[in-house]
Amino acid sequence: MKNINECMILLVDDTKSNLDVLVHALKDIYKLGVTLNGEDAIRFAEKKQPDLILLDIVMPGIDGFEVCRRLKEKLETKDIPIIFITAMDDLSNKTKGFDSGAVDYITKPFDITEVKARVKIHLTLKLAQEALKNQNIILEEMVQARTAELLKTQIEVINRLGKAAEYRDQDTGTHINRMSKYCRLMGKALGLSREEYDRLDLASTMHDVGKIGISDNILLKPGKLDGKEWKSMMTHTSIGEKLLSGGSSQLLEVARIIAMTHHEKWDGTGYHQKLKGREIPLTGRIVCICDVFDALISRRPYKEPWPVEKVIEEIKKGSGIFFDPELVEVFLSLEPEIRKIMEAYQEK
Repeated sequence: MKNINECMILLVDDTKSNLDVLVHALKDIYKLGVTLNGEDAIRFAEKKQPDLILLDIVMPGIDGFEVCRRLKEKLETKDIPIIFITAMDDLSNKTKGFDSGAVDYITKPFDITEVKARVKIHLTLKLAQEALKNQNIILEEMVQARTAELLKTQIEVINRLGKAAEYRDQDTGTHINRMSKYCRLMGKALGLSREEYDRLDLASTMHDVGKIGISDNILLKPGKLDGKEWKSMMTHTSIGEKLLSGGSSQLLEVARIIAMTHHEKWDGTGYHQKLKGREIPLTGRIVCICDVFDALISRRPYKEPWPVEKVIEEIKKGSGIFFDPELVEVFLSLEPEIRKIMEAYQEK
């Protein structure tokens, strides 16, 4: 914090004798600047940024009211306190002075004790305001840093949980990487905000976290699941929903909704809630398309990867049955970008 004796005061008066009185009274306490007219005062204030201005009103050229108004309009000088010094002692001029942005009004002839007292009061107040502002900036930076740290930790936990589920399901975790980037791409194309599609990207990595609760003999079975096994496999959505419930963050809430609804179908034949059409949350509808697409192009214990062209045709066939038809159109329009993601996150 600046010491009060380090403050600079700009003295503005077209009468040299008035300036001499002020300089003599203040020179041993503060740094001083002096100008004889309003135009020079504005240039000085913009360049030197004084801590306080003592400003005469009646001067050749622009008067003190205009100088004050101009300084208060400029971002770099609007916070400099201005005290009018003038022989004009009537109420209307004082009111005009305060309306133009001044903080105080001292009448001539000067009472030096009064001048010193008022200068000290306003400089002390300015320094206190600056200290508070700086403290608020520091606190805000600390809050932002802490928030960023917590978000980073939350993201890391989510990514690790998503990969833990995925590694049990196949040889690599590239599926969740690709699928989450497809979701991000679709969210952006649908006009979601940056915050929303970033959240969708992260939350979608948790879509199959419930598979942690499914036995390996079902997850890794090389053939078709029987009725009992399939019924068990279907519970991964409700398991995932339970695992992600009870949190307070928006990210976990979106992840919970996705985990529970990414196997719902447009025609109401999905699971577990049998939601239909727009009853299915948008995030669940997006993840449904992206998940099916990537599952079909991927190698699984029970199947070889499908060619992209065949998968695209399958997505088209499912439009209006399994998938939101509007979202299918968006997904298909993004095929070039989808292929780039596939190349960037290839299975090893």
